[in-house]
Amino acid sequence: MEKTVTLAHGAGGKQTNELIDQVFKAHFANPELTSDDAAVLPVEAGKIAFTTDGFIVSPQEFPGGNIGKLSICGTVNDLSCMGAKPKYLSCAFVIEEGYSMEKLEKIAAAMEETAAKAGVKIVAGDTKVAGRGQVDGVFITTTGIGVIQEGAQTSGFLAKPGDAIIVSGDVGRHGCTILLAREDFGIEAEVTSDCAPLWECVEAMFDVTKDIHVIRDATRGGVGTVLYEIAEQSQVGIRLMQDQIPVQDAVKGVCGMLGLEPLYLACEGRLVIFAPKEKAEGIVEALRKLEPSKDAAIIGEVTEEMPGRVVVTTPIGAQTLLPPPGGELLPRIC
Repeated sequence: MEKTVTLAHGAGGKQTNELIDQVFKAHFANPELTSDDAAVLPVEAGKIAFTTDGFIVSPQEFPGGNIGKLSICGTVNDLSCMGAKPKYLSCAFVIEEGYSMEKLEKIAAAMEETAAKAGVKIVAGDTKVAGRGQVDGVFITTTGIGVIQEGAQTSGFLAKPGDAIIVSGDVGRHGCTILLAREDFGIEAEVTSDCAPLWECVEAMFDVTKDIHVIRDATRGGVGTVLYEIAEQSQVGIRLMQDQIPVQDAVKGVCGMLGLEPLYLACEGRLVIFAPKEKAEGIVEALRKLEPSKDAAIIGEVTEEMPGRVVVTTPIGAQTLLPPPGGELLPRIC
């Protein structure tokens, strides 16, 4: 008989301790992981970045990852985009009664592996068990702390006319993967999520130059939404070169059949970077040496014209406005 999570596992007694010891402590063990009410951590000089994020992806396992891997990558990448080296994470689980212990074990194992790859420690957490139907399987919230690297200053308000716009790899793959994993359209294609921790990519860029104005990870809403957000924040225009935007052939095919725009499909392992044009080639060269960013490319530039708008130049030289983001394309993609 399959072992499942019961309400007793969330009641705070013996079964709760067994769940924590056998699943979470077994995978998250490190010197800073606490059984007390809060972790006590060493503080480095300088500034820290602090962020939190919730994850409710459906399905919870997909080609290239699962909700556990996603929960680590999402928070690590948010810290990295602020120029902060990720150091510590906490995680909170809300688990539906009847959820498979085997699936929970796989989620914890993925979190362990991804945290080790990202160089972060999980130091505190919480577990709640909800009745059947109150949640869908498992929800995870992760909170992270990172140390801002000396000289790093990034913000969506700092884009400047003349900046080059870089993406760290092909776009739209995570959103396409989740869409196909739901099997709603009967489409078969070999697409794997780009889900990955990205601090090593940010660190490689900073080794080239600290003169980087904006770094964003293109999650919900994809690259297109990120570009519109930055154009609005900095009150600048953005011009993209359509034929320079890297999109996997399988993703192009799926988008073509369903009338979707790859720029608005979520990524979970892609950065959007704004930096001075003279620094851009060096940044791309450094990114291409790393597996998560081997397809990095310059896709456009920041302009003074049409502030708050994103314009796409087609291969034949025509210019068209990228439609502003709106509505819900894919619910629960992260």
